[in-house]
Amino acid sequence: MSEGRSSASSASAPTVLRMILGRRLQERRQDAGVSLEEAARALRVAPLTIRRLEKAEVALKPLYVEKLLETYGADRQETAEFVAFAERANEPGWWHTYRDVLPTWFSAYVSLETGATTLRTYEPHYATGLLQTPEYARSVLSGGFPNDRDEDLDRRVNLRLRRQALLERADAPTLWVVMEEAVLHRVVGGPQVMRAQIERLLEVSELPHVSVDVVPFTAGAHVGACAPFTYFRFEEPELPDVVYSEILSGAMYLDQRSDVVAHLEAHNRMSLLTSDSQSRALLNRMRKEYA
Repeated sequence: MSEGRSSASSASAPTVLRMILGRRLQERRQDAGVSLEEAARALRVAPLTIRRLEKAEVALKPLYVEKLLETYGADRQETAEFVAFAERANEPGWWHTYRDVLPTWFSAYVSLETGATTLRTYEPHYATGLLQTPEYARSVLSGGFPNDRDEDLDRRVNLRLRRQALLERADAPTLWVVMEEAVLHRVVGGPQVMRAQIERLLEVSELPHVSVDVVPFTAGAHVGACAPFTYFRFEEPELPDVVYSEILSGAMYLDQRSDVVAHLEAHNRMSLLTSDSQSRALLNRMRKEYA
């Protein structure tokens, strides 16, 4: 991740493993007292290349990793462990097979989602992708990609459903969703699809690791009434908290502390505008309206 704001538009979106290794390489270089320029001379590359390696903006070649660790004074065992890690980090994630329908800027999101221990999301328009039913997902995606062929749309839906498997893992992350009441009134796919989607939200909200808060219209203006965003937290100490914010033609990945804290505080404030009982009452009322 870049320091501060960055648009995820590189040709090779990083995996979480690559980000971890990049951070470790940076720490190893700094511990050894080696400058970017000195590390670059060891590889006969520009200092910018070393910075991009450490920021996980390019793939980590095992030969590069080996030469850098030699420069940093690492022993054979440490070098072998780093090289093995680099080989694992360069392996494409399961979502790589969907690269024909997966925008480059969103592949980084799927990697973060897969590796996170905590996800907090704010959704003003639609039910969040991890909780969508197949029919609801198809309607949302067909609206977002109106020129898609049927087979491409099928693959987009399948990708979204495969992402949902992480909620069924033994080490499933904590998911805390805050959505606007407007989501329940936006008729996506028709009344039957909406009823099934609301039933899905009621069902998953009973899981111990999933929370669904619905901010009612009566809450009025509030701090988070803006674009949707997702906050990620990881178990690995090398990785900072990250916030993803989407725009029409791409996305922003924010890891600057001030940006992350601002979004986290907004999520906390919005969650106080409702309660579990209020949210379930809203969901049940809307479910009946779509009967």
